[in-house]
Amino acid sequence: MQPLQNDVFLRALLKQPVPYTPVWMMRQAGRYLPEYKATRAQAGSFLALCKNTELATEVTLQPLRRFDLDAAILFSDILTVPDAMGLGLYFAEGEGPKFTHPLQSEAAIRALAVPDMNQLRYVFDAVASIRQALAGSVPLIGFSGSPFTLACYMVEGGSSKEFRTIKTLMYSRPELLHHILAVNAQAVTAYLNAQIAAGAQAVQIFDTWGGVLSDAAYPEFSLRYMQQIIAGLTREAEGRQVPVIVFTKGGGQWLEAMATCGADALGLDWTCSLAQARARVGDQVALQGNFDPMALFGSPACIEAEVARLLAAYGEGSGHVFNLGHGISQYADPEHAKILVDAVHHLSRAYHSV
Repeated sequence: MQPLQNDVFLRALLKQPVPYTPVWMMRQAGRYLPEYKATRAQAGSFLALCKNTELATEVTLQPLRRFDLDAAILFSDILTVPDAMGLGLYFAEGEGPKFTHPLQSEAAIRALAVPDMNQLRYVFDAVASIRQALAGSVPLIGFSGSPFTLACYMVEGGSSKEFRTIKTLMYSRPELLHHILAVNAQAVTAYLNAQIAAGAQAVQIFDTWGGVLSDAAYPEFSLRYMQQIIAGLTREAEGRQVPVIVFTKGGGQWLEAMATCGADALGLDWTCSLAQARARVGDQVALQGNFDPMALFGSPACIEAEVARLLAAYGEGSGHVFNLGHGISQYADPEHAKILVDAVHHLSRAYHSV
């Protein structure tokens, strides 16, 4: 692996001094880019794209050719893990991900087991290929879904608006949900460690649906299992610390608890006050976020003003990674994404003394 030329992202996650605020975007490799659409058409399907090492490498690199981003993120999907467990992942046109064999009986839940990581070799091959292609230009982020978020899809059988099936299980048979979560936590730990071994230099746990839980349920059914994962992760590779980011969408009310889970950084959605979040967590963790993705539909002046507002809200010093509060919209204008990235780099230098 070639030496890293730009480590500003990694240093910011560890709250070390940096010359500017680093920036990357969730879903930065995706449907808003015409070149991505062309590559996906070439692959034939989303899953085929994920499983093709050459094409997964290509789409990971595409946004870095357009924008001066400070990190690349592996192109994959959070549902690769339950797919390897035998649930049969497929994507219905216009409906999102679905499972052929969702966990809808006690027997199916009891039979759930950690998959052989060789079934996910295509992910680790992609990580190694991307690292080689990046040639040390920027760090590579690996990722996984959180145990609870994965369980939502596994029990519901796909996306959900009400989460009625999994919440019925949680309130009527909590021991069965805990079994799913325990297996998921073991699987995600092995999965992320394999990504790190293949070359991922930081990892993010996407707890996309943790925010749908009650105040009492979140620590028991989500945070607890992310904490288990973090405790089992490889935290140093290639002579550097491997930072861990936890992102619970809709989880701003639990920041103090999240700050004690062992992560180096917490992702924030756009509903959080960045200034208040920094005051609440102090020096415990770095913060990542939290530009509203819909603000990219504003004028260039509005985008720059919103960037300026968020940088001012965080204030001086390191420990902030600029990002969206969730994934970029497929309808976003790539030129507006460039305005955001360039504005972060230009305006943030005033807040750093390095």
